[in-house]
Amino acid sequence: MSKKIVIIDDEPLARSIVAEYIGGFKDLEVVAECNNGYEGVKAIHQHKPDLIFLDIQMPKINGFEMLELLDSIPPVIFTTAFDEFAIKAFEANAVDYLLKPFSKDRFKDAVEKWLSKSGNVSQEKGIKGLIESGEKQADEKNRIVVKTNSEISIVPVGDVFYIEAYDDYVKIFTKDTYYLKKKTMNYYEEVLDPSQFFRAHRSFIINLQQLTRIEPLEKNTYVALLKSGKKVPLSRSAYSKLKEKLGI
Repeated sequence: MSKKIVIIDDEPLARSIVAEYIGGFKDLEVVAECNNGYEGVKAIHQHKPDLIFLDIQMPKINGFEMLELLDSIPPVIFTTAFDEFAIKAFEANAVDYLLKPFSKDRFKDAVEKWLSKSGNVSQEKGIKGLIESGEKQADEKNRIVVKTNSEISIVPVGDVFYIEAYDDYVKIFTKDTYYLKKKTMNYYEEVLDPSQFFRAHRSFIINLQQLTRIEPLEKNTYVALLKSGKKVPLSRSAYSKLKEKLGI
């Protein structure tokens, strides 16, 4: 039985080159070609491919963001124009890559490397580590991509009122709703602009543009009152840091 391949790249020429090279392997079959991450998510859910070729720098959502939307990540060979410093991250996570422009021989090496590791469950863990490190250098400083059922939404960080810890997830609150994201509070504390977002408590990050005032709660305890009326607890250390940040 042929192994199913999905190609995801916004450049038609790049997709055609990958498809042409795949033709040299009799047991590989291209079941879908996608020109963006939205199409990629749908194709992966539909076809459940054995391998995907994935560009990283794409419009709408990038390759890292697309992978994070998947319930189960298939083996990936990245096609990328990243420089060699970024490539070290790929190598460290045991995920192969093709640096554009790549030769037919280099392509063959990458596919044979994957074939030799088929069934190796450790690859998905490596990819998840790469997603985490990659996104910190990518677009999630400015936007958060979330998936609710089959709907994908892009939330500008300026629309985020606050973030709350929720077991292994976080709840990202906006004006009218909230989104679940499988990330940590520490991740968003590192990624989001510290001039705009503040870690008020181990379970809360607030958008400082939403802060209206600080109120006493009990003896030596305080809450941050947001424009929405939400009261967010302030830890003792956060209270001191917030006063300093606000110059009060």
